[in-house]
Amino acid sequence: MLEASIRMATLRVGGGAVDPRERTVPVETPVAFVYNGTTYAVMMATPHDLEAIAMGFSLSEGIVSSGVEIQSLEVVSHEQGIELRMWLDEGRARRLAERRRHVAGPTGCGLCGIESLAEAVPALRPITSDARFTADEIFQALTTLAPAQELNRSTHAVHGAGFWSPSGGLVALAEDVGRHNALDKLVGTLAIRGADATIGIVLLTSRVSVEMVQKTAMAGAPVIVAVSAPTDLAIRTADAAGITLVAVARADGFEVFTHPERLGLDHKGRRITVKVSDHAA
Repeated sequence: MLEASIRMATLRVGGGAVDPRERTVPVETPVAFVYNGTTYAVMMATPHDLEAIAMGFSLSEGIVSSGVEIQSLEVVSHEQGIELRMWLDEGRARRLAERRRHVAGPTGCGLCGIESLAEAVPALRPITSDARFTADEIFQALTTLAPAQELNRSTHAVHGAGFWSPSGGLVALAEDVGRHNALDKLVGTLAIRGADATIGIVLLTSRVSVEMVQKTAMAGAPVIVAVSAPTDLAIRTADAAGITLVAVARADGFEVFTHPERLGLDHKGRRITVKVSDHAA
């Protein structure tokens, strides 16, 4: 099994002394996404949950619309990195070949295989989930994230992405040196488990850029809660997609940037009445 972290030697300097020590650091390695024999993208990633990131990346980038279109997956380790060799069904393979005619193998971009500016921010299918959440549930979801981040607890150097629902608590968690990778791993894990993303909240330890909103929308989740701030394009994209974007979320409060009605608030921050029948199970 590939290791997610490793112990490395370090020197601690302070108080007039120099002490040899060791620190646990996350492993970072090139991971190539290879479809039908051709490399589509290479990401710097933490080499664990590789089946999940293969599935999540393929779904969130629109390479496949469901996991069944990936006919096989082989993880191949090299001295230089890892290849995730996937074979797609004939229809998907043909569409992907046309999509990547001019762009192949971009690195760590989060917007891979696109050929025009219009493709960078495509129109997203609106989120239609009628799930509703309370402020208390947002705080409750936040409290579950940090204790579950085992890799970050040992390294203090990775991002986390989690999925929380009122009925299931913290359903899934993924960690990686890359925030996009962590979210792709989460999306892949949910797909592999057959979990319903429309009833819960995506939790992020990172800032919210437009790609994070796009990946969440592809998964179908109605709410993003992030500990850091969003970009303007992320806000506009979340608004258009019908996603409730909650950010700068801390133990003492959070900010709601889009669709506050899903939290029972109006746009002036006032509480509004939400019928019990409107709540998701």
